[in-house]
Amino acid sequence: MPQIKYQRILLKISGEALAGEAHRGLNFDIVNDVCGVIKQCVDMGVQVGLVVGGGNFWRGVKDGADKMQRSHGDAMGMLATVMNAIAVADALEKQGVDARVLSAVEMNKFAEYFTRDTAERYLNDGKVVLFAAGTGNPYFSTDTGAVLRGVEIEADAILLAKNVDGIYSADPNVDLTAVKYDTLTYDQVLAQHLKATDTTAMTLAMDNHMVLVCFALKDPQNIIRVVCGEKIGTIVKEEI
Repeated sequence: MPQIKYQRILLKISGEALAGEAHRGLNFDIVNDVCGVIKQCVDMGVQVGLVVGGGNFWRGVKDGADKMQRSHGDAMGMLATVMNAIAVADALEKQGVDARVLSAVEMNKFAEYFTRDTAERYLNDGKVVLFAAGTGNPYFSTDTGAVLRGVEIEADAILLAKNVDGIYSADPNVDLTAVKYDTLTYDQVLAQHLKATDTTAMTLAMDNHMVLVCFALKDPQNIIRVVCGEKIGTIVKEEI
């Protein structure tokens, strides 16, 4: 059994990563692969909180743009995260993992209402807890929601599984000279306006001394590698 570095994690997965090459909807081959790795984490004794973005269905800022009122667009984005959470919880249950969806917005037909104590109880019972509907408020990204939930459940680290393998000095898809960082401080990310998370999420992590690890979900086994302390992706923390 490999040694575990992070006993309790908040794993944030982008919705687009679960869509695959279609970029919309859900690719269940990818979903099942990711859930298989989450099961491995649970079997190792890791407590897992999970946030799934909603960009594979709707991105409030991008898709709504100037076409609709921002709060309404963001509400649709929150609902997209609920759909993803239900789908991933279903896939986890099919693999024998007990999962619970907790929503920041009351919708008792589909999910339980989030409270910190409910989440704590489920995590201690070995259940995977999926946090849906962001913070329950417009103008906040799912990255901010993930950091908030990570702070609330006192996670050892927040794992940001994205479509890129770390944090770069510029967009590596546009700038071939972009440099990948192995380690950064919160101050460096904020001062250099690096595209790790939005500013609100990074500031919240900094204020609460929360370690962030940004890495690629292309190989879902990267989740296990990070949990066990392998140096992949980019670590953001208080001091280098």
